[in-house]
Amino acid sequence: MIIQGDDQAKPDIGVQLAEKMVERDKVDVITGINFSNVMLAVAKPVLESKTLLLSVNAGPSQLAGKECHPYYFSISYQNDNVAEAMGQFLAAKGVKTVYLMAPNYPSGKDQMNGFKRFYHGQIVGEVYTQFNQPDYAAELAQIRQTKPEAVFYFYPGGMGINFLKQYAQAGLKSEIPLYGPSFSLDQTILPAVGDAALGAFSTSFWSETMDTSLNRKFVADFEATYGRVPSPYAATAYDGALALNSAIKAAGGSKNREAVRKALETVKLDSVRGDIKFNTNHHPIQNYYLYEVVKDPKGRLTNAHRSEVFRQHKDAYFESCKM
Repeated sequence: MIIQGDDQAKPDIGVQLAEKMVERDKVDVITGINFSNVMLAVAKPVLESKTLLLSVNAGPSQLAGKECHPYYFSISYQNDNVAEAMGQFLAAKGVKTVYLMAPNYPSGKDQMNGFKRFYHGQIVGEVYTQFNQPDYAAELAQIRQTKPEAVFYFYPGGMGINFLKQYAQAGLKSEIPLYGPSFSLDQTILPAVGDAALGAFSTSFWSETMDTSLNRKFVADFEATYGRVPSPYAATAYDGALALNSAIKAAGGSKNREAVRKALETVKLDSVRGDIKFNTNHHPIQNYYLYEVVKDPKGRLTNAHRSEVFRQHKDAYFESCKM
């Protein structure tokens, strides 16, 4: 049985829903949380009850390091990782000055910290805007004045749509290249942004164009069912279901949480991303790639593979995890 709730990207509502699911509904697994601030709030009551918490998106640094837990697994990534790949790419490219922008919440801080871990040029600006801020005129004026060689930004969902449109409308698109993690240029954003996103680059563990047999089938089936191209959120949710299903089978179909937990640690992860496995902190070890926004043969915006940045990359926090 599946029980659903909408946390509305609000930590307090997330906690209320999680406590109800754990205490009243007696669920065995909680999953589906998108935002890191909600995940961090929900983790305490869920993990204290020894309920499995399977992240299919949010990957806050705290839960990858000192606050890791035997009952917490991230099938997706650790927040810093996608930005680390872009920091590595821009450093190798020889970009000397970069301006950083992100919303002021845990994932925004993780993304920028990850970028700076691998980028060793000059950070000429680092701005954290209000979460769900709709207008970026002041920040765009500052970028124009600062004149960096590149802008690295992290704005998922509606924030990303607004930022990309305003960046192009301000005339900056032709002057200063944009680089972001996949969540700033994915299929939840591209259809609404249109050509303003063309030519922007992102780094990711997955794209709708990834050429694996399982991914080709996943993308085709998703499009046939929903009439749109899947996003990374859909891909990691699908992988989460595959991983959980495999663990339950490996545990002999048992609903014993401890048996399923142990099975998750060692189960072979069939993934649309190809070769991934869990590290000792229950976060994935996986590849990261560079993508460029282009138009596919149907005229749709899509993320085209350009190069591999990291192979079997581990997050920066696993050595601090003591389980």
